[in-house]
Amino acid sequence: MENTRYENGMDQLKKIDGIGGENVIKSLEDISPDLGRFIVEFAFGDVYTRKELDLQERELITITSLLTAGGCEPQLEVHINGSLNIGIPPRKIVETFLQCVPYTGFPRVLNAVFVAKKIFAERGLVL
Repeated sequence: MENTRYENGMDQLKKIDGIGGENVIKSLEDISPDLGRFIVEFAFGDVYTRKELDLQERELITITSLLTAGGCEPQLEVHINGSLNIGIPPRKIVETFLQCVPYTGFPRVLNAVFVAKKIFAERGLVL
């Protein structure tokens, strides 16, 4: 029997974001459960399961997109943790952010670097 979009999405979400991703979905249950379902089914069930990019490439694109959008620090925190969970080294995350300086500017890159610094410290990681 084939998994549903939701089941595929939850599998990907758990693989990448672990408890952090599940907590985001649970936090929406009392205010907008449909939004949580959309995130799981579309973002993780449809997009993240595509074969053309691997999970590390997808997470690097995601953290770059969140940095570029600005004001997405809570989501950036979840996805930096997700990047680490799937084996992206801290140095590569920081280097990815540095690549954005000429295109998005120092303030957004600084915000992302400080989120990463906090997460690295919480996880006992050094560059």
